[in-house]
Amino acid sequence: MSAPPRPVPYDPQLLAGLAAFRELVEPFPLRADTILASRAHFAKVMPSLDAAIEGLPVRAEQHRAPGPPGAPEVALTVLRPRDPVHGAPGILGIHGGGLVLGDRFFGAGELAARVVQFGAVAVSVEYRLAPEHPAPAAAEDCYAALVWFARHAAEFGVAPERILVSGASAGGGLAAAVVLMARDRGGPALAGQLLDCPMLDDRNETVSSRQFAGIGVWDRYANAAAWTAALGARRGTESVPAYAAPARAAELAGLPPAFLTVGSAEVFRDETVRYASRIWAAGGRAELHVWSGGYHEFAGTTPEAEVSRSAVAARDSWLHRVFAR
Repeated sequence: MSAPPRPVPYDPQLLAGLAAFRELVEPFPLRADTILASRAHFAKVMPSLDAAIEGLPVRAEQHRAPGPPGAPEVALTVLRPRDPVHGAPGILGIHGGGLVLGDRFFGAGELAARVVQFGAVAVSVEYRLAPEHPAPAAAEDCYAALVWFARHAAEFGVAPERILVSGASAGGGLAAAVVLMARDRGGPALAGQLLDCPMLDDRNETVSSRQFAGIGVWDRYANAAAWTAALGARRGTESVPAYAAPARAAELAGLPPAFLTVGSAEVFRDETVRYASRIWAAGGRAELHVWSGGYHEFAGTTPEAEVSRSAVAARDSWLHRVFAR
């Protein structure tokens, strides 16, 4: 058997943050037999909603949306500016966690910052987790949340044509799935899709996935464990639907503008690049950024690094342009 390909070096400014991230978030590897322990640890280290929005001119409301047919209601957190503006942009935010971890309060701080920066209204979704709820249950919950948000947009002062879907890691993959559902089901119409280091392909066979086997955060083995939890015996077969793994979509035409961002030193690099390339090949609009030496979710965990500041600036530039259309 051939040796694994040499991994891409990390940006030196990111090394301290990478070590801290591993110690805080991944003190032990995610594997099939550690999912429950990982959930418990994740819940302990993630900040509460109150802590995430403390000191910001943001108010939080709790709502429930009708779930997919035959499924429970979907819990939602709505983050709104204290001084709302009519015709505001809307963001459906989908949390990460490999489809097996986390809740709607994970990432609330970043969503709240966008509420302040853009005068937006953000909705965070509590989707069902695997393996208890196999894919595409999570994506269906997120789509149900989008339908609810679009129907209630006027109540929140949101312009329906200014709603976009956003997510990082598993949230990025679910955001891509929701966009496919919206296209295939005739709406709601979307202004864009923000896919941050998205988890798109269950096959886990790219060069970048092999480069980061046992290396860094969210490595090849964690990725395999998460996809197996979500798909079971279907993982890697031809029976995986696009709403479960968006890289499986046969056609990427007719999608709203996409922003895709990823580090060069992480598992999801190659599938993100390929997804953007396929959008372009279908005549669509996509903006792709691959950040040299970036590990998984580096910009959020090492914000002081120069490459992180550049990544955030690129993302915010795209958001300004999309919301201005």
